[in-house]
Amino acid sequence: MNAIENISAADLADKLAAGESLLLVDVRGMPETAQGVIAGAHLLPLHLVPMNVDKLRGHDRVVLYCHSGARSAQACYFLAAQGVSGLMNLDGGVMSWVVTGNRLAPADTATSLV
Repeated sequence: MNAIENISAADLADKLAAGESLLLVDVRGMPETAQGVIAGAHLLPLHLVPMNVDKLRGHDRVVLYCHSGARSAQACYFLAAQGVSGLMNLDGGVMSWVVTGNRLAPADTATSLV
């Protein structure tokens, strides 16, 4: 199985600010994403991950996040079992992102992966 790395909100913010190449995936549902997303995120609700594994292959790094980091961790483990590599889970999810002083972008700025 491929390794899964946890990434802190501060480290993710640094990588995004530096323009590093990564695929940022929000696995929350629509009612949650309506409250805001991390800028540059792609939407892929957790229940649709199994049907969209191929869309997550071939990226150097794929950062998944949810509200607290639990559902995105589940998605990471599932994807790793499917052979997807470069997986990172946002430790603490959106809660950690906001608590560390980062802002959320409007939901309509995100792109759907489905």
